[in-house]
Amino acid sequence: MRMSVCVDSVFRGMDTVEAMRRVRLAGYGAYEFWSWWDKDIGAVKAAQEENGLTLTAMCTKFVSLVDPAERDRYLEGLRESLEAARALGCKLLISQTGQDRVGVPRDEQRASLADGLRACVPLLEEAGVTLAVEPLNTAVDHAGYFLSSSDEAFGIVREVGSPFVKVLFDVYHQQITEGDLIRRIRANRHLIGHFHAAGHPGRGELDAGEIHYENVLGAIRETGYEGYVGLEYFTDGDPMPGLLRWSDKGKQEA
Repeated sequence: MRMSVCVDSVFRGMDTVEAMRRVRLAGYGAYEFWSWWDKDIGAVKAAQEENGLTLTAMCTKFVSLVDPAERDRYLEGLRESLEAARALGCKLLISQTGQDRVGVPRDEQRASLADGLRACVPLLEEAGVTLAVEPLNTAVDHAGYFLSSSDEAFGIVREVGSPFVKVLFDVYHQQITEGDLIRRIRANRHLIGHFHAAGHPGRGELDAGEIHYENVLGAIRETGYEGYVGLEYFTDGDPMPGLLRWSDKGKQEA
């Protein structure tokens, strides 16, 4: 298990290249971000090489998967995202599902989501890239979003039945929606492609709030998970001291 830093949240408002430099200064070898389409891919690639960083995850285009009429547009966005991922050596894309369609039966939307993910599989297999579907909490941050339950997300991914389609388990979101974090992680480890972490309440640093991250991260490690946990939180001040608390460099200097 390794950690990466989401530069769009931890260093929000900062130039991406400068944020990448600070990720390396804090002792991390990996980073991630949300949108690629508003970034200078050439400059990001050069900064990756200069700082010796790995891009662990980024988002695909934000197009609804629960509306069949949007399927072609979603797949076109995925093709574009896979091309950007290839340029940056990124092996995991994050997908949202879209908003709940008011008045449309949930079963129909769920079927559209599963069918849309199945349609992605040939593109993902060819590129060697995993697509991680992300449940988000609807109680605090994402009112009206279709998929909030990790249990439902795991069920959908089981139906799709491809190693290239998994779940992004965001510890912050799932603490709000469901809790029972460690049991869910242990029971569904093989279906989890990526983790995100932030404190709750407030979506701040890991040691701020009610989530006992030492235990949660320990449980993830014990499952044999070899991927990344993305630090996706917000700070009001300098994020460097907080980053150093969780990096090998910071622990060595402590």
